[in-house]
Amino acid sequence: MNHLDRLESQSIFILREAQARIAKLGMLWSLGKDSNVMVWLAKKAFFGQVPFPVMHIDTGKKFPEMYAFRDRYSKEWNLDLRLGQCPPLDEIDPTLPPAARSAARKTIGLKRFLEKEAYTGIIAGIRRDEESIRAKERVFSPRALDGAWNFRDQPPEFWNQFKTEFAPGTHLRIHPLLDWTELNIWEYISRENIPTVSLYYNQGEGKRYRSLGCYPCTQAVDSEARNVDDIIVELRTGKFANIAERSGRAQDKADGGGLETLRRDGYM
Repeated sequence: MNHLDRLESQSIFILREAQARIAKLGMLWSLGKDSNVMVWLAKKAFFGQVPFPVMHIDTGKKFPEMYAFRDRYSKEWNLDLRLGQCPPLDEIDPTLPPAARSAARKTIGLKRFLEKEAYTGIIAGIRRDEESIRAKERVFSPRALDGAWNFRDQPPEFWNQFKTEFAPGTHLRIHPLLDWTELNIWEYISRENIPTVSLYYNQGEGKRYRSLGCYPCTQAVDSEARNVDDIIVELRTGKFANIAERSGRAQDKADGGGLETLRRDGYM
């Protein structure tokens, strides 16, 4: 097997373990490249049909291209799509910086949705290489009932041995893409011909997006990449070697703790 085969096999194993061992399971779908790969892997793991609900926590501020993608592929992939709404901005702490305030809407929207639907575990498409705080994650990561994450109190995971049994009331986040890199994701998208939102590619203005979020807090990067193969060349040649993948996501650096503060509070 090559490196993509090994990553695919590991992720499928994690998805099947989660489905077999967690009572009520759902998958978060942000519409970005990573979560599209995750949905694709779930279809492979379960013979063409994702067996659990796929959830989009909607801020109402995604790019129009993202909503069009969601509406099209939720039908084409036959997904059981569940939409969660975020609270209005006036319900959020006004002392927060603007981007952190926007992220807090999504965190609260997710918490309310999970409370309403009573999911035991949620599958999310994060990767360790995206941001330093995510390097502290586990594949099966226990959370408090309110979604809070104590990264200092996480189970060891050696040799692909995962702890899946926890005390009653524990909420789990499952991360099947944790060992993937940005380059792995695009290589797999190329190999499998996985659909992606057009915003990832230069549309003729010399810019594209590496990471997609809400349009008020997401910036494009300079790039001539017009297709998947161009992006792979950029990554292999080190074009962004000194630029973080999420550098265009304002919420990651909106306060002193950035993404670490947000994730401790339950952010995805």
